[in-house]
Amino acid sequence: MSNTVYINGRYLPEHEACIPLMDRSFLFGDGIYEVCAVVNGKMLDNDAHLARLGRSLNEIDIQNPYSNSQWIDKQVELITRNSLAEGIIYIQVSRGIFEREFVSPDGLKPSVVMFTQKKIILDAPLAKIGAKVITVPDQRWERRDIKSVSLLAQVLAKRASHKAGAHEAWMMENGFVTEGASSSAFIITCNQQIVTRPLSNDILPGITRIAVLKLSKDQSLEIKERPFSFAEALNANEAFYTSASSLVMPVISIDGHSIGSGVPGKFTLMLRDIYINTVLQSSS
Repeated sequence: MSNTVYINGRYLPEHEACIPLMDRSFLFGDGIYEVCAVVNGKMLDNDAHLARLGRSLNEIDIQNPYSNSQWIDKQVELITRNSLAEGIIYIQVSRGIFEREFVSPDGLKPSVVMFTQKKIILDAPLAKIGAKVITVPDQRWERRDIKSVSLLAQVLAKRASHKAGAHEAWMMENGFVTEGASSSAFIITCNQQIVTRPLSNDILPGITRIAVLKLSKDQSLEIKERPFSFAEALNANEAFYTSASSLVMPVISIDGHSIGSGVPGKFTLMLRDIYINTVLQSSS
């Protein structure tokens, strides 16, 4: 049975969905996207995801087509129509439809695409055994804080990771880790400091990252927001990454080198449990 998707005001079966040839997301990657996890039919950290969607749209001068309440109505409708208990809900907004010219007129009507995907999140098998990570050069543009649909560098990083038998790629720049291909990167040092790169144009402001840092502070854990090097990552006691669909994912190796004892770390697993318990209590 085909999933129901949303395209520009219409709910329709996925196999009937199409976008115009001249949509700028297709021709130029001229658009923004957002992904929210769904657990027990409820959206996790959704207000923060919608806020980031609005910020990204503003940064590239696309008018947000809906209010937060309108977005939520559409999300809930898709979850209901698709009987989605656990998985993700995807939103994409493009600048709109126009002839293939780099400069488009102001006032184009944005195009909106939304769909859901089923996925095991809470009891993800990878969280029990830990993820393997490789490093790749960071080849992206300089506004990585914008959640753009232009994801070629991330696609290539993920392909390299898959070919290496790993689960994620951490991007490297000048000897330092920036972030994962689709995640925020963390290490835990030998003195139990949680280290992650500070927010800037160099990385995406990960929603799960923000939530985990807040929960870590609530647990009186020491946090250092600073760049960390490849060498420091290899010598860490623990490592993990965060994302909407991975939540808090333990890392057991980087480029074939075991991290800590080569199994998911106790602090990482504790943070995963705390995050899950917290968002389940507060999800909408």
